[in-house]
Amino acid sequence: MDMTPLLLSRIQFAFTISFHIIFPAFTIGLAAWLAFLEGCTLVTGRPIYRRLFDFWQKIFAIAFGLGVVSGIVMAFQFGTNWGELSRRSGPIQGPLLAYESFSAFALEAAFFGVVMFGRDRIPRWSYFIACVLVSAGTSLSAFWIMVNNTWMQAPTGFAMRPDGVFVPTDWAAIIFNAAVWVRFPHMVLAAFVTSAFCIAATGAWYMLRGVAVAEGKVMLIMALRLAAILVPAQLLFGHLVGDFVHDRQPAKFAAIEGRWEDEQPAAEILIAWPDPAHETNHVAIAVPYLGSLVGSMSLTSKEIGIKSFAPALRPPMVIPFFAFRIMVGCGVAMLAIAWLGTVLSFGQRLDHARLFLWATFLSFPLGFIATLTGWFTAEVGRQPWAIYGLLRTSQAVTPVLTRSQVGLSLAVFAAIYSLIFGFGVYCIYRLLRGGPTGDGADCERLPSITQINHTGHPLAAGE
Repeated sequence: MDMTPLLLSRIQFAFTISFHIIFPAFTIGLAAWLAFLEGCTLVTGRPIYRRLFDFWQKIFAIAFGLGVVSGIVMAFQFGTNWGELSRRSGPIQGPLLAYESFSAFALEAAFFGVVMFGRDRIPRWSYFIACVLVSAGTSLSAFWIMVNNTWMQAPTGFAMRPDGVFVPTDWAAIIFNAAVWVRFPHMVLAAFVTSAFCIAATGAWYMLRGVAVAEGKVMLIMALRLAAILVPAQLLFGHLVGDFVHDRQPAKFAAIEGRWEDEQPAAEILIAWPDPAHETNHVAIAVPYLGSLVGSMSLTSKEIGIKSFAPALRPPMVIPFFAFRIMVGCGVAMLAIAWLGTVLSFGQRLDHARLFLWATFLSFPLGFIATLTGWFTAEVGRQPWAIYGLLRTSQAVTPVLTRSQVGLSLAVFAAIYSLIFGFGVYCIYRLLRGGPTGDGADCERLPSITQINHTGHPLAAGE
């Protein structure tokens, strides 16, 4: 494989976005969880909710800061590696990223310090409102990022100047693109589900260890019952996103389905091994008619195969095909755990269901894996386009880049990100190990994390 500047730039962007998205996928839901806990404290006055809030607040602060550090790079890459994309789409993408800073980030920055340091300095109802506004800010940040990304996936409301620059003609069409209203809930629900399973896994861990059992049980039951509602909603919006892809990005849909030839009616390939060199699938297991039903809600519809597109317009087959199935598999596993856990939560049966507690504890990475593979499906499936149907990825890269420049920056990013990730994981582990009744002293004495949190936001300009 020839490591061209284009390929290295794509690898670098994939690496940084994959690393970064882990933290927003956690903190968006965790901010809402903190607001919920504070509301429970305000309404019930039960000390256990206060202990849980104080415990998760520290973890939120660290994860939030790590999201800021890892996200700063994303905006810079538009200028360094993707200069042509920035030049041509800047009149649209620049304002969208500015809207995120002036609305979402401003909201987060204004109230984050209140949440971290203001509990004993302002009335309780004011503190609760601050928690809600921080949560709203994280979700609003995700909204603007999804508007930006959706415009690249399904461009609307623009005109192209003779020099190839995209200029906005209808901001309402850009911001209220119909695809945004299925993709944005899909992303936010993914973050909520990810956080719910992290919380449930933490609660199961405490119950298995026999420490902070009361707090662990509250975390486990609340998170599983919430996930029992959120996961089906997430699967529904995932289907709606699939409808958008089917109608607007048929080549991506064919790659996801692993369909080479046009079929009528179409089978649904459950699992196979795609072979792009020979344009066929090996060891395929398929269900007749189901492909037409999934694609068009019909048992007789014709579904397009990827051979209907010129080779230069086809996305890679293997990554979207497997990434999509991993994402769905994680979703089904989380649904099973959430529903079974909800049933067991009635009648005090969770205390003795150790096998289920182990399954819940081991489920903590499922949300992260599903989020990452969902992004791989969306972004790799979009290829060869940076702006779908209008600007190829090969045309979007900065023309003057050299292989050594991108290779060096990739190596530096990998080293720095590894250090950041290792540091963050260690601190979060120390806090988790201490539990809601522990002090997590080592990491609480690290003021740099708190200082970082006042200078950034959890979603930056690369998603």
